[in-house]
Amino acid sequence: MKIPAQAKSVFKGEIFEVFQWPQPLFDGSEATFEMLKRANTSQVIATRNGRIIIIEEEQPGKKYTGLFGGRQEVHETPLQAAQRELVEEGGFTSADWELLTTYEPLGKINWEINIFIARNVTANSTQKLDPGEKISFREVSFEEFLEMIFENNQDFGQFAFDLLYWKFLQPEKLAEFKQKLGLV
Repeated sequence: MKIPAQAKSVFKGEIFEVFQWPQPLFDGSEATFEMLKRANTSQVIATRNGRIIIIEEEQPGKKYTGLFGGRQEVHETPLQAAQRELVEEGGFTSADWELLTTYEPLGKINWEINIFIARNVTANSTQKLDPGEKISFREVSFEEFLEMIFENNQDFGQFAFDLLYWKFLQPEKLAEFKQKLGLV
């Protein structure tokens, strides 16, 4: 569901904006509906030397394992956001990008998560981390990457469900994903 044109912004925070609008109901009455909006995000599955680079990130009150990524700036495309985040969080660049998938995870939040593959990344600079983040990274095999889905402190979101589904019910999709990563 998208935010309708007649919706009005009633609150704007650092991450979320709340919209409300009058919605006619089936019995002829009207109710106030509301929806959140947030900046879209891009995540990056980075590979090099036949391995996947994952991050171990710590923010105040939160520690997890996941993918490079973050919020898309107003002036950026999803790919530009992914490229910027890969440089900022890892000091890496790539000349070989592919959009893997896009999720809209929650019906009441206008928000897209774009997951990109960056193949054959190279280290070109130092990290440029935000003051509220500590990020280290490590390279793992494809099999180790799949095992991380079961860890408590992972943050792969809806993509983790897709990986599990492919692993147990659609092994051909998992093989296709591994090939897209350039790990075959």
